[in-house]
Amino acid sequence: MSPIVEKPTVRWEEAGSQRSALWLSESRVTPPARVIAGDDSLKADLAYRYACEGTAVVWRGDFENAKQLSSAVSRRFDHGRARRRAERPAAPSDTFHRHRMEAAQRARALGMILIELEPDYSVPLRRAPDIRAAVTEVYGPGRAPALVPLRDLLGMIGAREWRRRGIFVEALGARVFPHYGVFAPIRSEYVELVASARLPSTESAFDIGTGTGVLAALLARRGIARVIATDIEPRAVACAEENLARLGFGGRTTVLRADLFPPEELAPRASLIVCNPPWLPAKATTSLERAVYDQKSRMLRGFLRALPRRLAPGGEAWLLMSDLAEHLGLRGPTALRDVFEEAGLRVKAKTDARPTHPRIEDRDDPLHEARKAETISLWRLVP
Repeated sequence: MSPIVEKPTVRWEEAGSQRSALWLSESRVTPPARVIAGDDSLKADLAYRYACEGTAVVWRGDFENAKQLSSAVSRRFDHGRARRRAERPAAPSDTFHRHRMEAAQRARALGMILIELEPDYSVPLRRAPDIRAAVTEVYGPGRAPALVPLRDLLGMIGAREWRRRGIFVEALGARVFPHYGVFAPIRSEYVELVASARLPSTESAFDIGTGTGVLAALLARRGIARVIATDIEPRAVACAEENLARLGFGGRTTVLRADLFPPEELAPRASLIVCNPPWLPAKATTSLERAVYDQKSRMLRGFLRALPRRLAPGGEAWLLMSDLAEHLGLRGPTALRDVFEEAGLRVKAKTDARPTHPRIEDRDDPLHEARKAETISLWRLVP
């Protein structure tokens, strides 16, 4: 949870009075420079123009109408993207970078519709849901009025529902419950690769970048006596601890907040080290995106460089990677094997799986061709 006292303050004039509220933004954007009030009379075209100009609107109308307005603004961005698609460069890397730029612009615009929360996080609008528990799970107890982008608020509501219902993981035969800001294991390919690979030993394992703890749980379920899971994000640590305890693996697993490996004085080596790093070498803009984007492959390179000294004799590392970056032109066809060689590692075996998620069938996705060609691999590495 993010301490509310650390948040900046937004000030604006409304109905002849000076107003102020704390600024809550999960995307960590700076507070808007200009804020006005808007209600159900605000037309979508004008809201879209405000958004493009960087003017934020504090919503004073019906909550459901605010959601409809947000959808209308989003559609206007989508229409503009469709017009620009005809001019899209042919190079896959150019397509990717333009897609990312457009997504960031769209997110900024949708973040200009703001909801004011009371100190207890209640919403004083018609037809507003009770979101107090959802926001408290993200930011901790409220202490003052706050402004939050409607886009972030809807994400918190959706995340709380996921946390309540969970995601069934077939390889575990159980549900995993993701927390807000923690990447959910909705893609089963990499989990199934870990479930079916032959274990080098059942003595000990590290799960680096554990997220929800799904792979740590799977390793424990397969009989590994001691599993240490790490993650740099506090939310992921709390999420993994909760899931592992709920699944009955708390006694054989430990979750630590760490940048890659656990401290050597605590656990110098393991017979199996598993890592499912971010697959795309690009800059992340939110904590959730850090599960997808790894700028300059920092995590990947750091993980591989440390492997030879952290593997127990006869041990293996299992690296789960997609080749989407290669199909997008973000990484060369031999770059991954070159990094293995630089780190003093060799490939013992490699198992591939094809993606099954619905986006591979979405022809409107600008990255469709690359997604259609994607392969997910489990690389078994040894010194």
